Amino acid sequence: MNHYQRLDAIVAEAVKRGPVTVAFAAAQDRSVIKAAKAATELGLIRAVLVGDELAIRALAAEENFGSARIIDEPDVDRAALKAVELVSRGEASVLVKGQINSSNFLKAALNPDCGLRSGKILSHLAAFEIPGERKLAFHTDGGMVINPDLEDKKRILQNSLEALDCIGLDRPKVAVLTANEQVNPRMPATIDAQVLVELWQQGFFPPCIVEGPIAMDVAASAEAAKQKGIHSQIAGEVDLFLLPSIEAGNLVGKTLLHYAKAKMAGVILGATHPIVLVSRSDDAEAKLNSIALACLLVPERNVEATSLPEAAAEEA
Repeated sequence: MNHYQRLDAIVAEAVKRGPVTVAFAAAQDRSVIKAAKAATELGLIRAVLVGDELAIRALAAEENFGSARIIDEPDVDRAALKAVELVSRGEASVLVKGQINSSNFLKAALNPDCGLRSGKILSHLAAFEIPGERKLAFHTDGGMVINPDLEDKKRILQNSLEALDCIGLDRPKVAVLTANEQVNPRMPATIDAQVLVELWQQGFFPPCIVEGPIAMDVAASAEAAKQKGIHSQIAGEVDLFLLPSIEAGNLVGKTLLHYAKAKMAGVILGATHPIVLVSRSDDAEAKLNSIALACLLVPERNVEATSLPEAAAEEA
């Protein structure tokens, strides 16, 4: 597959690959229940709702959702840990944040005894459906690595390329974003971009095309590249944007969401299993899209969750 045009194509592809068991941590949240119901009815997931059972059942009844296993744990931190344990034991394959602070959720996910540490860097991959654009734009990292150095960027890029391969994107085009196209010792991001391109030329990364340093206007527009006199294989065709810092990623992402009215899906990469860490303010559609993206990253889904019984950071 060359690209996805819309987030509903991500959902459709995930549904086609078959259901995944998903553990929701502190699931006593209406948008979580709505997303779990929608994903279940699509045949995308088998939901395990961990949290305050009374609150979950009340919300589920209001939303007419009865097709989930519920594990009672009113304390949100312990609920998160129980959800993590389900994933760690292989009883679920995706972990989703519910009504819990992001830093507490991640603390549980990285618990040294039962957490999902893999030895890789944890990084965030976002998929944006931008009005007027003909395909999804993937961005990394606007949510996890606070001050990435060159080594971090190598690992972040590796995480994202592996994920794009899992969802079926062939030879993605990668823009290593900076403020301009000139390598400048006073702008460390341009030096990092130059080194990443050199590593790509040496075959360090999976099949892809990497260009940088490159500014957003050139990455987004072949016409802008032409006007600047820049020869580019990726201008106007970028699949993955590697942002120079968490601030840049956060600003670009929220600008797209609030001013361009984009839609987004996001997933944390680098753990043993995909993690969905969405904002408590995100609606059910955003949570559904993120769950679908995470489900596409689950390998060997037909053999996971066999032991489940039958069952009716600070926030950005």
